[in-house]
Amino acid sequence: MNGTLIDKQHFPSPNPLVRLFLVSYMSQGLRVKGLLAEPIENGIYEGFLYLRGGIKNVGMVRPARIAQFASEGFVVFAPFYRGNRGGEGNEDFAGEDRHDAFSAFELLKNLPNVQENRIHIFGFSRGGVMALFTAIQFPKAASVVTWGGVSDLSLTYVERNDMRRMMKRVIGGSPKTKPTGYESRTPLFELENLMPPVLIIHGELDENVSVEHAKRLEKRLQSLGKQVETWYFKQFTHYFPPAINREVVRDLCLWMKKQRCDIY
Repeated sequence: MNGTLIDKQHFPSPNPLVRLFLVSYMSQGLRVKGLLAEPIENGIYEGFLYLRGGIKNVGMVRPARIAQFASEGFVVFAPFYRGNRGGEGNEDFAGEDRHDAFSAFELLKNLPNVQENRIHIFGFSRGGVMALFTAIQFPKAASVVTWGGVSDLSLTYVERNDMRRMMKRVIGGSPKTKPTGYESRTPLFELENLMPPVLIIHGELDENVSVEHAKRLEKRLQSLGKQVETWYFKQFTHYFPPAINREVVRDLCLWMKKQRCDIY
């Protein structure tokens, strides 16, 4: 069953206050891998689904990053997506592999130390589309945050010459020859069904994922009357300086804990 936890092994933690586990779980009949982080102190915590960017070995989940969010008082699960780190199947850039995010949400929801109705969704870079699709799939999610997040796959194709070959291979062509493939991976067309409050974080000097992705998402959400907040940073790129990064992490975690989805 999707989200079923198959295997859980201790993984070295960079933070003495956080436990890490390498997890295998089920998604569409595939065994997929991911990293689970939880505070050492026993308790019931809000859940945090961390959806990575990149593809394959680019943008892989970093244990220190996952532990950082867990240290803010969350149980964090970060799927590697299918085909990575020994997982079955093949990653396809927000196609079928979005189900790995959906199944990861189910896994979090069923953990005994997670508040079932307090699960937040976070996406970085390519993880932005994964986060939005997951929030659409699970209207009872507590909140969704995209940080430097992709919102439009056709725009990514236009902006990133270095990714065009991969996108053609995975999606089956360009936006001109395979428009439905790009549209089906672009959550902007389905935001009517999104319920949780949204926070958009973006560096305006970002050349990996232009701020236009954030602007398009913000505009679409506002036109639909959705709850959206934006934190734009004029002086930063795709990657924030470490000290600023830590501040933003603390601030977004506080923002998450204050949110209440309108569906309740």
